[in-house]
Amino acid sequence: MKVHNKWLAAPLAAGLAAALLSGCGTESGGAGDDGVTVLVGMSDDVLATDPAAGYDPGSWLLFNNVFQSLLSFPKGGSVPQPEAAEKCGFDQGGSKVFRCTLRDGLKFSNGNPLTSEDVKFSFDRALKINDPAGPAPLLSTIDSIETPDEQNIVFKLKVPDATFPSKIASGAGSIVDHREYDADSLRTDGKAVGSGPYKLESYSNGEAVFSVNADYHGTAKVKNGGVTLKFYNGDRKALADSLKKGDIDVAYRGLAADDIAELKKTSASDSKGIEVIEGSSAEVKHLVFNMKDPVVGKLGVRKAIAYLVDRDALVEDVHRSTTTSLYSIVPAGITGHNTAFFDTYGNRPQPEKAKQALRSAGLSGKVPLTLWSTPSRYGPSTEEELQAIAKQLNASGLFEATVKSVEYEQYEKDIKAGKYGVYVKGWVPDYPDPDNFTQPFFGEGNVLGNNYENARITGTIIPKTAASADRTASDADFGKLQDMVAEDLPILPLWQGKQYAVARDGITGLEWTLDASTVFRFWEIKKD
Repeated sequence: MKVHNKWLAAPLAAGLAAALLSGCGTESGGAGDDGVTVLVGMSDDVLATDPAAGYDPGSWLLFNNVFQSLLSFPKGGSVPQPEAAEKCGFDQGGSKVFRCTLRDGLKFSNGNPLTSEDVKFSFDRALKINDPAGPAPLLSTIDSIETPDEQNIVFKLKVPDATFPSKIASGAGSIVDHREYDADSLRTDGKAVGSGPYKLESYSNGEAVFSVNADYHGTAKVKNGGVTLKFYNGDRKALADSLKKGDIDVAYRGLAADDIAELKKTSASDSKGIEVIEGSSAEVKHLVFNMKDPVVGKLGVRKAIAYLVDRDALVEDVHRSTTTSLYSIVPAGITGHNTAFFDTYGNRPQPEKAKQALRSAGLSGKVPLTLWSTPSRYGPSTEEELQAIAKQLNASGLFEATVKSVEYEQYEKDIKAGKYGVYVKGWVPDYPDPDNFTQPFFGEGNVLGNNYENARITGTIIPKTAASADRTASDADFGKLQDMVAEDLPILPLWQGKQYAVARDGITGLEWTLDASTVFRFWEIKKD
């Protein structure tokens, strides 16, 4: 699926700093091929319609379809290409000054022109508001933004950041109309004004209605007449039932593993006109260890757990093969991925090695352990998954593991307070680069909150890899980082997800909405 556009792949992969990225996509706008509206259902909520506030998968789905960014990820690719921009690139010989030139004739869906003023306003606004649930951390390397004229933007960065193009190609780079949004406060009316392929016509707790934006100028070619997104608010059964009954055309995000397995059987029998489309994903799940915990703070305990967890059994028994076993913090399909945990701890339970690890830590007898989960954030299968892990640990005779669960808000408070020894964390990437699976996990204020410190990772490897414009040139450093994490064991990777969309007869194009960029492209979906 990692097919790069030739005109962009070479400059970005082998010397972005020396090249300007030039756009050559097909411009489009107006109604789709046949004007037919597609009904899409998902169990995730859209938590925000303002790009300065949303940092969840549902909100970014909206942003990616309603707003434009300077760059975007092409279908099936992980290298950003120009979108609202005609061209972008770093100054020769570095990755601290990034310049973009806008396309001609850009307009917002309300008819207002989109200029460099709007681009600067959008980034400055997100940083100024700095909403706790917003994308400001992704933009933290921006020092200043200059707009020499209406079409040109110059980003000056605090430190070299070769991942900056990927960051602004994500939902964090959404461009808003400066006339429609306050500079220092969030929009709260549930409306959105962008320049993307779609307009948000209405938004409520039950659904969001999108029409085609006739004023759009960019790379997307819209293949439908609009999309209605129905929210099932976490009710996975209702989502599956609606698809079976024909109330929706497509089910995306939130189908339970059992539902997907059942629908695959239905699809195979071709009895009800349902097709299951599987795509790649970089979504991951980890067990996280509190390095200051009196029990799992001991390396021997963490190693024993690593020797005993059977990922393949979790994938098969809990997730019904809707995930794959993960043996590193950088998932397969992402540049720099290795199998450090497989190489160090194997792929099958090794009770004797686990016993030796505990004895080396001075522990004898069964080790008491509590595994903490929060199904409200990571899905109902999370508790089943942790119960299965507890059973694996207990079967060795070395642990006495139990599982407890709390709601997400309390869960995060308790993690911050250091109350848990072992807990679960999921991660959906902001952009498909190894930096996004490493930098957020380490150092002060990281998303894991597990008190892990490694000066070599935070002080040397991450800054060095972030400055490398040739992303493949950083493979060796990312490999070292992954090996160090496998040795220190602050986290234990469990699985890497797959993406699924399930559709009724007559729906095509979904294969182009399911890739590691996590961009669900409404415009690729066609209904006959």
